[in-house]
Amino acid sequence: MSDLHLIDVPVPGGTAEAHVSRPASGHGPGVLFFMDAIGLRPQIAAMCERIASWGYVVMAPNVFRRDGDVATLMPTGDLRTPEGREAFMGPAMSRVHALTTDLAVPDIAAYVEALRGLDGVTDGPLGTTGYCMGARLSMRTATGHPDDVAACGGFHGGGLATDTPDSPHLGLGAARAEFALGHADHDRSMPPEAVATLGETFAAHGLTALNEIFPDAPHGYTMADTSMYQEAGAERHYRELRALLDRTL
Repeated sequence: MSDLHLIDVPVPGGTAEAHVSRPASGHGPGVLFFMDAIGLRPQIAAMCERIASWGYVVMAPNVFRRDGDVATLMPTGDLRTPEGREAFMGPAMSRVHALTTDLAVPDIAAYVEALRGLDGVTDGPLGTTGYCMGARLSMRTATGHPDDVAACGGFHGGGLATDTPDSPHLGLGAARAEFALGHADHDRSMPPEAVATLGETFAAHGLTALNEIFPDAPHGYTMADTSMYQEAGAERHYRELRALLDRTL
């Protein structure tokens, strides 16, 4: 686990805390990291540090800024037990549902601007990656900021292709990024038919995309501090994400 290194970034109506990880060189392309529903914590810092070690400056904002600061929202129980994870996820999901598209979109624009302005972030395209509900935010970053985002990762994401008018996949016509989406197996929030819809949409817009269900990987498989962790899926996610970033940034 890694310590959080928090900065304050300007957002509509105030500020949001964000963790920043830097490569040994101190500079590189910027990567915007969208946390899962559990929030900013040492596990997220550790993931950011690993991505930064590949040569990127990584920023992970507290997207639940309206609900409290990082210290207030951080889990205190043991998420590695199913009971501990379930106890935390009830309040967490209320925060997820409260972060509606109309609130998320202007926040994303502020995060992109803040990442661009960080010391050490080189000129050129940005990458983004997201986990759980963060995968939706990652996709919205790619579709809403096509001039900035050349790489978009999303892992064990939910609700990426739905029948709602603000479904993330409906914006793909504007995107110019390459995508890498690793879906959880038997995920009620992203069933096979939704994965198929996503694939058809990528193809219709001529976008290059990995869009696969990772075998036996449960929802949350990248998160080593929870009972849902699956090493095979997590390590494949790192391989796919690194290859994507290295190709495009």
